[in-house]
Amino acid sequence: MLRWAGAAMVLVLIGLGPVSAAHADDVRGSQRQVLRTLDLPRAWRISEGRGVTVAVLDSGVDPGHRDLAGSVTVGKDFTTGANPPGVTPLRLHGTYMASLISGHGHGPRGADGVVGVAPKARVLSVRVILEDEEPGFREFNTAERFENVVAQGIRYAVDQGADVINMSISKELATKEERAAIRYAISRGVVLVAAAGNDGAGKPDSTGYAPYSYPAAFPGVVSVAAADRGLRRASFSNWNPSVVVAAPGVDILGAGPGDAYWVGRGTSQATALVSGVAALIKARYPKMSPALVAQALTTGAVRRPAGGYDTGMGFGVVNAPRALAEAARISRHTLTAQGGAGHDPARPLGMGAIPVQVVHRDRHKITLYGGVAVAAGFGAFASLTVIVVLVGRVWSAGRLVDGPADDPAEPPLPVR
Repeated sequence: MLRWAGAAMVLVLIGLGPVSAAHADDVRGSQRQVLRTLDLPRAWRISEGRGVTVAVLDSGVDPGHRDLAGSVTVGKDFTTGANPPGVTPLRLHGTYMASLISGHGHGPRGADGVVGVAPKARVLSVRVILEDEEPGFREFNTAERFENVVAQGIRYAVDQGADVINMSISKELATKEERAAIRYAISRGVVLVAAAGNDGAGKPDSTGYAPYSYPAAFPGVVSVAAADRGLRRASFSNWNPSVVVAAPGVDILGAGPGDAYWVGRGTSQATALVSGVAALIKARYPKMSPALVAQALTTGAVRRPAGGYDTGMGFGVVNAPRALAEAARISRHTLTAQGGAGHDPARPLGMGAIPVQVVHRDRHKITLYGGVAVAAGFGAFASLTVIVVLVGRVWSAGRLVDGPADDPAEPPLPVR
């Protein structure tokens, strides 16, 4: 999670929570519930993510893990200079997320190890955060030069041809550079998916909700909440109106560096699973706009809340084949704002009205209407004066008719 501290921001990872190692022969069996919840075996008959690149903006991905080997391109490291020279990045969180998105397993027919949601998709690793345990963590979180690494990472991923950008990261405050980078990505047809955050177990803030997290709360980004094993909002998962959908986020098994396996919980894991479903859609319908991909995810969701939406689970839990079916239905449509009336995503809402520009000044009419207004003013004043005078005269005449009041000192006449 990225937090502001004074003029700089503090970054920590989302979603590892309690983590423990797992044995390779237990991996696929431990994934069974997640695979069933997302209904992936049925979705893979339609799409496995082939031809799609998912950029993982995270702590780095181990390209040599046997469940990811051959699927990872190591991109730019925007944290360079934070760690002392010669320190090798741990790449734990990033490898974990990448395996949930596009792990392809290993062994005969890939039957062992982690299988991701989109096993044929490629991963572009873009390093924009450090692990807590890395020696440069404090420097990275306090140095102002690292303030806009996420915005830089988004633009880089877009320029490298990413179709989906996974951001299992979060921070409390937004920057205009991040807003502009998201606008750039959406304009290029890139789907952005981000974690809603893990602060939902605390008391509501001044808004009445759990804290908003960025980049998830930016318009156009698919903000993902975590569901527990019963497909209810996980206690830690943020709840606020930015939440779009939910996915499993408790006891999620994934890969770690050095052919290790890990179990953890968080909105990070849920985000990676939704990014995988987005990759399945983009592989089948590569020209589909980000807004329509989001529509397919929401319309295809299951376990929908009462009323169709709530701030904890969004529109419900993502379901891969249902999302693909909705994508097929709307694939021939477009959803693009046209014309000058469209809101510029680079600017926040509520900027106020733009001043009206005077393009022609008719001085003759100004003089005429001004004269009429002055004459009307004099007329009103004269009318008021006449009314006051008439009222005064009527009041005086009334006193003369009634005569003076009885003198209380004069004794009354006797009554006979």
